[in-house]
Amino acid sequence: GAREGGWVGEVMPPVPVADIFKLINFSCVKWALVYKCLATWLGMVFVVSFASCLDVAAISMDMGEALDTNLELMTVGICNFMSGCTIGFTGSYIFSQTIFTYRTGCHSKWIGVLIMVMFLAVVASTINFLQVAPLFFLGSTLIFIGYDLLYEWLIEVRHKLLLTEYLELWATFVAIHAIGIDAGIVFGVIVAIVVFVFTSAKSSSLTKVQKRSRAVWTPGDWKILDSQGYHPQTPKIITFELKGNVFFGSSLQLLENITKQCGFDASAYDNPDSSLASPHRGAYLLTKGGHKPSEIRGNSVPTRSRPKFIVLDLASTNNLDASAARGCFLQLAKMCSKRGVLVCASGANPRVDWMLRSHEVAYGIEEEEDIKDQLFNRDSTGTDVQADKVILFLTLYEALEFCESLLIKNLTQHQMTKKPSFVRLEDLASSSSQGSIPKQPLSQVFSHVLGLGLLEATSLKTLDDFHDEEKYNDGDIVFQKESAADSICVVLSGGIAVIGDKNIREKSRTEIVSGAGPVKLHKSSSRSSLVDRSKELGEVRAILQVGAIFGFVDFLLDRTRSFSTVATQDGTTVAKLTYSQMDLLKSEHPDIYRIVQSVLLQASAMELANCTCCE
Repeated sequence: GAREGGWVGEVMPPVPVADIFKLINFSCVKWALVYKCLATWLGMVFVVSFASCLDVAAISMDMGEALDTNLELMTVGICNFMSGCTIGFTGSYIFSQTIFTYRTGCHSKWIGVLIMVMFLAVVASTINFLQVAPLFFLGSTLIFIGYDLLYEWLIEVRHKLLLTEYLELWATFVAIHAIGIDAGIVFGVIVAIVVFVFTSAKSSSLTKVQKRSRAVWTPGDWKILDSQGYHPQTPKIITFELKGNVFFGSSLQLLENITKQCGFDASAYDNPDSSLASPHRGAYLLTKGGHKPSEIRGNSVPTRSRPKFIVLDLASTNNLDASAARGCFLQLAKMCSKRGVLVCASGANPRVDWMLRSHEVAYGIEEEEDIKDQLFNRDSTGTDVQADKVILFLTLYEALEFCESLLIKNLTQHQMTKKPSFVRLEDLASSSSQGSIPKQPLSQVFSHVLGLGLLEATSLKTLDDFHDEEKYNDGDIVFQKESAADSICVVLSGGIAVIGDKNIREKSRTEIVSGAGPVKLHKSSSRSSLVDRSKELGEVRAILQVGAIFGFVDFLLDRTRSFSTVATQDGTTVAKLTYSQMDLLKSEHPDIYRIVQSVLLQASAMELANCTCCE
């Protein structure tokens, strides 16, 4: 009954394997018409190649490992050639099967061997499986997949694409149905090129820079950062400056450059687990005993020390599209998470910030604050916290200070908050409702900077009578650019934001419109007044913590202020040393005056360490 009703296939006589090759009859080929098929053939090569690239990218993102796209495409080409020579059909990866197999945790080439044996058994079998399988199952499955893909990539995706990208998507979709798949794809590429030319005229560039935070560390902590964090050959903290626009075409090269410079590009010798994920990097799996070729030959492969923190400076990154966000930064975060490396990014404009958060490359604002606290307190809580996404910061120096704090804490095995006189940046940026931070004497601040002994630290208490103190609330201006530099300023409590040129004004006016309409940008409640104030004055360059010295360069050069400063929290206290107070200190207490000069020299050296004039 089912077969008569068309629910299952008709019974057909078995076809021996040898009869398949009898279908080849070159005498039936109309050779004069072959040239008319060249356009179709080239179009199919283009479509399959493009689809294979997307399959490789999808598999790579799910695995969290970088695959060699050229080798994977060679695999597809060789398999298609072999399939054609044996009267088979051409095709590409079944990426869903590849991903599901990878998620099972069984990383062995024997899976591929088993599938090959099963396919050969189906070919050799005399049973026609279509005559026993329900025909509606195949059709309904295709309808379900088609509907799901259409709904996901035409409707749901509008929340994750910019309006221009969403219009490109629909233009390509309509063009494919109107003028054909080949011409439609070409039309979509042309539209994307035109949009790209109008939105971005520069290509992205990646530069490894030498940067340090503006944090005030003890001499002992400075030595740890010099020998571990910023070691010339094996640094634990690496900073990259990314300029220009990042799109799909440049994201793969960008990811490769970052991973190579960090020393964990996906190779069989770098990480044995990554070799299991690719058929080209695990040949030793089928060797007897499962030894690597290098182990069999007795060769030793040198290992390179990897960093513990990667900081991306996105202040000069103008544009980031959806494919680059997932294809580069999401892969980088997953690769680093597997290796215990924390990825931080800073200075992202609202457009880039939204793109990273909407595609779950970076944490949400509330989740981000929780992750920061968990990372800093994981030893005290006894839990192992693994950050598998990018952590965003407002400024580069804030990100560097966070990484330096974690590094020093991990290396010294004690809490950074052990000294009651100083607190870390995360506490400075917290809301005032959590309680005010106690003010520290200026003598204790200078003693901390120089690492003075008890006797010298006691003598510095005289300095407390030779300065003025002023209090500010969140958002108050300490001094503005072009004003008179009449004093040296030191943060005694709270925090101070350094405001530079007004580049942030253009960034703040950026209105993001996704496929679903205008996007409402969310900002941290602890930084709302700071961001609002920066719209008036300029771009936030750094946030200074307790003990930071600022404004001394303009003071010593006797020139007007070259930047503005704003308090970041209620109860911020700033000590100010004027010209008259410095002269009085020099005449009455020359020893104390020399100590102050040493502090200014130390601060100048810290400023020089972050100078980019030679880059």
